[in-house]
Amino acid sequence: MQKNYLILLLLFAFYSCKKAASPPPLPQVNSFYKPVISADDRKTITPEEARTYHVNKTYQYEYRTGNPGNYEYNYDVKGINSAGDSVSGNINVSGKYGAGILTTDTIPEIEINTEWISYGKLKAFDKKGNEYQLIVK
Repeated sequence: MQKNYLILLLLFAFYSCKKAASPPPLPQVNSFYKPVISADDRKTITPEEARTYHVNKTYQYEYRTGNPGNYEYNYDVKGINSAGDSVSGNINVSGKYGAGILTTDTIPEIEINTEWISYGKLKAFDKKGNEYQLIVK
C-alpha cells in the first residue's frame, strides 16, 4: 500500500513540476481598413474594397465598402466656407470622421478632414485651418 502512495506521490511531483506551456501566439489579423482616412482614399478603390463594393440608391451615400462594423461610405457634399462662399465635393467617411476633396469657383481642389455633427451635416477643416459647413447631397 505504501508503494502505491509513493508512486502516486512521484507522479504528482513529476506532473506538478512540468513547465507550464505558454499560450499559442494570437493569429495576425490582416485588414485593409486604414486607421485614418485620407483625401486620396476617395480617388481609387483597392481590390480588397472592390470585393465589398455596395450601392444602394435608397440611402444618401454614393457607395460603401467594407464589412459590418467597418464600413467606409462615399458621399457627395455641398456647403459653405467661413466667408460664405459655396463649395461642393466628395468625401469618404468611416464612423464619425472622414476626409475628401472640395472645390470652389476659384480653387480647384481643397483637401479636408470631416466630422459628423448631426444627421446629414458635417463640419470640415482644410490644412490651413479654414472651416466648412457641409451637408450630404
